[in-house]
Amino acid sequence: MSEFTVTGQWNARDGWQSFEKEIEAENEDVAREHVLAEFGSKHGLKRTQVEIEEVGA
Repeated sequence: MSEFTVTGQWNARDGWQSFEKEIEAENEDVAREHVLAEFGSKHGLKRTQVEIEEVGA
């Protein structure tokens, strides 16, 4: 497994907030899915409310 840095923004109540997450995953697609699932479970957001800008190793 590799370490990926996922950056983007999410739609908060007072506007868009930037984020940067370190995720350990098999590939970029899995890292992207982990971030979307985490925002959905912790913040109750839908996938359309999270914009992922970059996934880097």
